[in-house]
Amino acid sequence: MATAFAGLVLGAQTWASTDSGPALKAGHEYMIATNYPNNLHVVDLANDSVYKTCRLPDAFGPGTAMMAPDRKTAFLLNNHFGDLYGVDLDNCKTVFHAKLSQNPGEKVRSMFSFALSPDGKELYTTVNPTQLMSDHYVVKQPRLEVYKTDGGLDAKPVRSFPMPRQIYLMRAADDGTLYVAGPDIYKMDVKTGKYEVAVPGRNWQRPNYSAPDVLYFWPHQTTYHEFSMLYTTAKFKDDKQDLATADFIYGYVSIDLKTGKTTVQDFAPLTELYFTGLRSPKDPNQMFGVLNRLAKYDIKEQKLLKAANLDHSYYCIAFNTQGSKLYLAGTFNDIAVFDPDSLEKVKNIKLPGGDMSITTTQVFIR
Repeated sequence: MATAFAGLVLGAQTWASTDSGPALKAGHEYMIATNYPNNLHVVDLANDSVYKTCRLPDAFGPGTAMMAPDRKTAFLLNNHFGDLYGVDLDNCKTVFHAKLSQNPGEKVRSMFSFALSPDGKELYTTVNPTQLMSDHYVVKQPRLEVYKTDGGLDAKPVRSFPMPRQIYLMRAADDGTLYVAGPDIYKMDVKTGKYEVAVPGRNWQRPNYSAPDVLYFWPHQTTYHEFSMLYTTAKFKDDKQDLATADFIYGYVSIDLKTGKTTVQDFAPLTELYFTGLRSPKDPNQMFGVLNRLAKYDIKEQKLLKAANLDHSYYCIAFNTQGSKLYLAGTFNDIAVFDPDSLEKVKNIKLPGGDMSITTTQVFIR
């Protein structure tokens, strides 16, 4: 028993003394990624190598991460979708922690649904609460919960509002508006909780189009400063809406977080599935998509320009800020680096630890 206790103490000491690694350097470009067992990696994009690894508290899953406006703090949804964390990348210390299950008997999860205010002072998340009764569960109304990012390691919501069901990704615009993806994309006032439809999704009224299908839970932070995701849909030949003669196509939705301008744009025939897609920072008319292949499209012409076979599936795509390098992450523990022009692979960056699962990589300049 004493030996087992000593082992537990030693393990705790080892966890606590994990090397935080070097601080980040001003003006340098980095990328963050998460993986099992519960790591947050910082990759130096100058030489495409692991700069440092921070060990995270509690448990992994989903490891969705976004960078704060200070470019110093990474915020993550983790611990089996049940907790939010803020990590100082210079010293790997957890500086913010919010346990989403707060009320007695209530189990709460957030489905990739969190965002930071443009000034970095508030954090928003949509939670899905279930009350655990003695002999049954009660599914309760989802709610938006607002936290102060300086709330410390036992942060509590400072405001709360009812939300629609089936909410996932969120991004905050420069004017403070919160855009929330669900059956439609909603535009929300985080002070009052009032919301309206900003971009119809399931309820769009595009003539001779089926309702779009969206499977997207990667909140990219890109040089275009947009809230974007892919959709698939059927485009019918006429009012008969015959699926046998319809064209199945890919498109993207984009909301400019500076101006609020919205775009709904088809860009390719649906010939294979992509989990994520982003426009090139060098050419906004080029769309890149990835899952089992890497593909590049001309958006205006809705034409495949080039495709590349991959060693294995990748879920998440990202560019460096100049658009000269393309990064593929997710699934295993390697990040593939490609030349966006030739679609030739440049190298693989192997991450310490296990697979990345559905991590969201984020590129930023300190």
